[in-house]
Amino acid sequence: MRKKIVAGNWKMNMTPTQAVELVNTLKPLVANDEVDVVFCVPAIDIIPAMEAAKGTNINIGAENMYFEDSGAYTGEISPKMLVDAGVKYVVIGHSERREYFAETDETVNKKVLKALEHGITPIICCGETLTQREQGITIDWIRQQIKIAFLNVTADQAKTTVIAYEPIWAIGTGKTATTEQAEEVCAAIRICIGEIYDQATAEAIRIQYGGSVNAGNAAELFAQPDIDGGLVGGASLKPDFGKIVCYK
Repeated sequence: MRKKIVAGNWKMNMTPTQAVELVNTLKPLVANDEVDVVFCVPAIDIIPAMEAAKGTNINIGAENMYFEDSGAYTGEISPKMLVDAGVKYVVIGHSERREYFAETDETVNKKVLKALEHGITPIICCGETLTQREQGITIDWIRQQIKIAFLNVTADQAKTTVIAYEPIWAIGTGKTATTEQAEEVCAAIRICIGEIYDQATAEAIRIQYGGSVNAGNAAELFAQPDIDGGLVGGASLKPDFGKIVCYK
């Protein structure tokens, strides 16, 4: 059985002081050994959040990283920096990074390879726009994103990764894909991984759903056979995040 993983994506929210307060508020609410709990926080919040989360089941992750170890890349964060800070997870290829910061499938692949090289678990995001869904090309689009993201990734490495399916039209809009829509795409992702590698790899990889996940819909979504948890945006900044983590 794959262990569920629920990750909060804080996006560009929370000052370092606010981050510590939020971690302290959520600590008792997200105590659940049956689920891997990750707070993916802004870079400036990583160290204070890490300190606040010490001794708990909370893992601190990053929201982005660059695909070089060091160099003249002003404003970027390297995997070495994340490792030294104790980071175990990093969100890669979120639709907001693709839309606002010109990330491509190719740069996502470079970041995935670099994260794996340094022992960081990448949470690899994929998702379609409303237009793509209405045109009936959702599965084709997602398969392309997955195939490029996993280029030159070995089967053993792939088994350690996390994939987050987030329909772009459901992120922060209050709209949620139906349980059937979410399961359909997550199942298609697992089939795609099986085609790239083998059935064992497909069965090992964890696939999250993201897009307006909340305390009211988490249990139904996470009960689906191919949905192994969630990547949660706005709801991860509130006490209700505890109800998502402890969804049973």
